[in-house]
Order: sequence, then C-alpha cells, then structure tokens
Amino acid sequence: MPSAGDASVPLVAPVRRPEVFETNRLSADAQVEAWERHNASALVALSCRPIDGHGFDAQEINLQLDQIHLARVRATRHVVERPASLVKEMPARSIAVYASLRGEAILEYAGHRKVIRPGQLIVCDVDAPFLRGFGHGLEELAVKVPVPAFAARTGMASMPTPLVLDAGRDQDPHGRALVQMVGRALRANDPVPADEGAVLDLISVIATAGKVSLATAHRAAAKAFIEDHLADPGLSAPAVAAGAGISERHLSRLFADTGTSVPRHILGRRLELAYAMLSAGSDPGIRTVDVAEKCGFTSASYFSQAFRKRFGIAAGDVRRAALA
Repeated sequence: MPSAGDASVPLVAPVRRPEVFETNRLSADAQVEAWERHNASALVALSCRPIDGHGFDAQEINLQLDQIHLARVRATRHVVERPASLVKEMPARSIAVYASLRGEAILEYAGHRKVIRPGQLIVCDVDAPFLRGFGHGLEELAVKVPVPAFAARTGMASMPTPLVLDAGRDQDPHGRALVQMVGRALRANDPVPADEGAVLDLISVIATAGKVSLATAHRAAAKAFIEDHLADPGLSAPAVAAGAGISERHLSRLFADTGTSVPRHILGRRLELAYAMLSAGSDPGIRTVDVAEKCGFTSASYFSQAFRKRFGIAAGDVRRAALA
C-alpha cells in the first residue's frame, strides 16, 4: 500500500480482484480450445468435451493470491478429463478442492466411480488421472493449492485417493466455512478480500479429516467465525471464542502464536475490506462513513485514524482517486 507523501506510487494501490473469462463471445468453433487454454493457464490443464455437441458456454471467475488460486466455474453440460499423458505433459504439482454448487456430477479415478452432489467437496491431487462428467451442467468453486503450501500445512505431499465429503448445512463445518469464504471472495458485488491463511487452515483440516493439530483446527474455526461476522460491530474476542467453541485464553494463545491478537486481526480484516470497497470505485454515491459502517466500525473518526495508520493515506483520498 502507498505511504503518505510518496509520489512515486499510485494513490490507489492495486487490489487483487477477480477476473472473468467467458466463452460466449467466441465463435462456437473456438470455445472449447479457448476454455482448455485458459484452464491450463489459470487452474489445471484438462481435455474438455461438450455433451451437447457443437459449442460450449462457460464462465470462469479467477482470483490469484500469493500462494493459492480461487475460481468460480459455470458451464453447460460437458466432460473433462486429465489423462496420464496430459499429466506428464503439463504437471500441475497442486492439490485441488472442488465444491459443487449445482447439478449432480460423476467422478472417475483409478477404476472407481462416484456421484458428486451439490454441497459436496472433492479434495484431490490433480496430477493423478481423473475424469469428471457434468451431465446437468456445472457450477462449482475451486481452490488450487501448490503441493509445497499444502505439505507445509498438512505434512502430506499428495492425496493418494480423492476425498469426498459433505459440506452442506449441519455437515462438515470447516468445509461449509471454506465454501462461504471462497464464495465471498469471488462474488460480483463487493467481494471480500480472501484471508489466504484462513483458507489454507480450513483446507488442511478438511484434507486430513481433522488430524492436523488442534491449534490449527481451532484457529481455522475462529477465523471462519470472524469472516462471517466482520460487519457486526459487536464482534469481539469473547464472541469469537464462543463461536469457535474454545476458551478466550486458548483463543488468545492461538493468535499470539501467529504474532497477532484477536482485536488486531479483526481490525486488519475490516481495514482490508474497507480499502477494497473504497478503491473499487463502483458506487459514486457511497461515503467513507458508509464504508466504515459496512465494515463493522462504530466510530468514523477511529476508522479514519486506523485507516491512515494502516495504509498511509486517508480513506477519502482512496475513494476520490478510484472515482477519478
């Protein structure tokens, strides 16, 4: 972020925002090839075959973070395959998490076949051959995690067998929190900047079936609660502890071990959200006080002071530069 008085950097620092790729503006002859080329660059190389013959209507919303890549994918009926030959030609060296949002799908791997239903997650090594069929169309969220980042959190260098679990209501709470967090980061209006550490913690809990350290599982639950309640002015350490089902003392130790505190983490996330909203410039009528309120601040003066201290620039200047 820019510092005060530094004329060598833009007034509004770039914020990572989702980028959209669509095939509907391409000719039918070019759609599949363009889709395969985009996926190979953004996520993982796949061979795509539309079920309905000619043409392929698809959209992919992509967001690259420091280590991981997030995507929301929508497409008409099709089959994708990652055969051994493609793995050899274009290895991804990544673990993927797919969260089904709509329509039943088929997953085939190593001679096995599973039906994937909305609300279920798949965690798999994308360098193990697989086939996925979307006979009802596709709408899903995807997270790609490089193997080194995955191994650092889980102690596992791969996923020998794909893991399928339910993340719907009253099912796996970490899976449900992951879906909500990724979904908010990729939504069209006012996306919430992703907390990459929280996403990685949630994936580590999911991929190991909760066998990571209790500290990681509890921290993931606490951060997920915070993300769900950022706009709530009453969000506090006691509320987070209660929401995560742990004591306040234990909660404080969890955040202290990462070099911060619960109040500082909440403040940092709220300020990141405010900066993203102000720098988007999507609503000319919005005031800084409105943004502060939407991000859970009850005092406009405190928000202004904290914003300038964090980013070295006034919130109003960020808004005006974005609208210029």
